[in-house]
Amino acid sequence: MTAALTSRDLGTVLGVWAHPDDEAYLSAGLMALARHGGERVVVVTATPGERGTDDPVRWPPARLARRRRHELAASLAACGVHEHHWLGYADGECADVPASTAVAAIGRIMRAVTPDTIVTFGPDGMTGHPDHKAVSAWTTAAWERYGGEARLWYATQLESFHEEWGALNEQIGVFGDQTPPSTALGDAAAVVHCEGWLQERKQAALRAHASQVQPLIDLVGDDVYRRWWSTEAFATAEACRTAPARSIVTI
Repeated sequence: MTAALTSRDLGTVLGVWAHPDDEAYLSAGLMALARHGGERVVVVTATPGERGTDDPVRWPPARLARRRRHELAASLAACGVHEHHWLGYADGECADVPASTAVAAIGRIMRAVTPDTIVTFGPDGMTGHPDHKAVSAWTTAAWERYGGEARLWYATQLESFHEEWGALNEQIGVFGDQTPPSTALGDAAAVVHCEGWLQERKQAALRAHASQVQPLIDLVGDDVYRRWWSTEAFATAEACRTAPARSIVTI
């Protein structure tokens, strides 16, 4: 069945991600929708993404970290989000963090926030990035121990996304050698189509991460970039482990 996704369906949202801009690509629309309806949204970021550059001479880690922290604050503000936590780990080194330490840190935030909806990467990390996979594993373990009645949704991509954008994704190497997640529309737990005001919020959130997204916009053009990431999709943690997801909710 199909129903309209509302902020009331989401309740309090907790997003747990690896680097600045992960949250914008995969959940800016969801966050903006929740905040528009008066719901609380809290975001956790594991690292400042200080190694996210092809020009480390111009952007040494400390300098890039400062910039990306500012970009993240501006991006979240575009979605109406003002509650954020850093885990303080090093970019590219999440797999080396003791899992018990990271799970405990996320668990403390979960207990304080008491979310209704938790969003993060699936076990594949979306792109296969080791930091993404580590964050997924930590968040899942924390949810199992401290999540209470919260639902856990993993970010995914719809089959239609790959049909429309597969060639571009391959050209740019978005997913590297990783087989990207692909979910049938009817198997998604939630789908957010960013149109109108929601698309404007999504674009503002993405473009705030200028150090990361501007080269892509220059490469593919403004119109393509606007349409490329305009749909967000999520699958339940249970569905990713076992059976197909339950009913679909869209906006």
